[in-house]
Amino acid sequence: MEGSDSNYNDQQNIETRPCQNCGGSLQFDIGQQRLACPSCGHAQDIVHAPDAEVREQSYAALGQRSVQGVMSSIEGEKEIICQNCGGHTTFIGTMTATVCPYCATPIQRTDIHQAPERLAVDGVLPFTVTDAQAEKLLRDWVDKRWFAPSEFKKYSNAGSFESIYAAYFTYDAQATTGYRGERGEHRTRTVGSGENQRTETYTEWYSVSGQVHNAFDDVTILGNTGFDAKYVDKLEPWPTQQVQPFHRDYLAGHLCRTYDRDVEDCFSDARSYMDGVIDQTIRRDIGGNEQRIRSKNSQWSGLTYKHVLLPIWLLTVIYQGQPLQVFMNGTTGEIHGQRPWSTPKIIATVLAVVVLIVALFVLRAVLT
Repeated sequence: MEGSDSNYNDQQNIETRPCQNCGGSLQFDIGQQRLACPSCGHAQDIVHAPDAEVREQSYAALGQRSVQGVMSSIEGEKEIICQNCGGHTTFIGTMTATVCPYCATPIQRTDIHQAPERLAVDGVLPFTVTDAQAEKLLRDWVDKRWFAPSEFKKYSNAGSFESIYAAYFTYDAQATTGYRGERGEHRTRTVGSGENQRTETYTEWYSVSGQVHNAFDDVTILGNTGFDAKYVDKLEPWPTQQVQPFHRDYLAGHLCRTYDRDVEDCFSDARSYMDGVIDQTIRRDIGGNEQRIRSKNSQWSGLTYKHVLLPIWLLTVIYQGQPLQVFMNGTTGEIHGQRPWSTPKIIATVLAVVVLIVALFVLRAVLT
């Protein structure tokens, strides 16, 4: 079992990490990149097994796995008793790591990541943006939302800000694609005569065919639902070369979710992305001013995947009864998310601009 200093309850399938110095709870300290005790400051390294490595998994070896069977292990709720204070905590759905709401002890479910019917975690990208850094970056981002309501800018009083490891699948593949299409070349010609003479542009089309090669490395697809994907996707690129072999110590003191969408489901999104890149490559290969792709046929090889946990700082603010989510990449600090608009502020700004224009017009009339 990972973490020789962990406290494991086999009956509940939960794990905590008591401090050997003061009895407090160890958690992953982002600044130190070690396990540390907030109470006494005791810290210790995260020790990987000698053979630990981040391994690519063969997609073909998945065979006929049952998605329904894979997902059944996370249905419903699981109530556990904190081994530190005796308080009851409920794990809902795909949540696998949290903190006790009564004593802040980091708690992890071990029965999901280790369940034989689910895909094991291959790697984890540890947080490198600390709490203080994340709060400053977020504050700067919120302050720059000029037309946001004042209530939104008071998010620290009305919102939750959490560090969470989200489940992702990454995909590698090689694609060799034969295509047929047309290359369009823009030409100009003079038409008409006299006063009606003019130059017009037209396109000449030429039949083309060829073959292109694409190599894809770590195409990342979010495996969780409940996040606004159009904002989470903008957190890319992820520094996946920094992914470490999975160790539960990295999760201590932070929230974590296992996947809602299986590797096959996520691959459909990855394949759509790859097809788009292939089309771009074909168009570059065709050249000219315009391109038409009439047909293409891709031969795939070396298709592999990894199940990894990537770090996200998540701000959730309830504004006018609706939850707004703001996401931050936990390694690069990139921020994207929802923001409300203040109608009074917009109207006031428009009126101010109108008044300024009128004043300038009057001033100009007086001076002339």
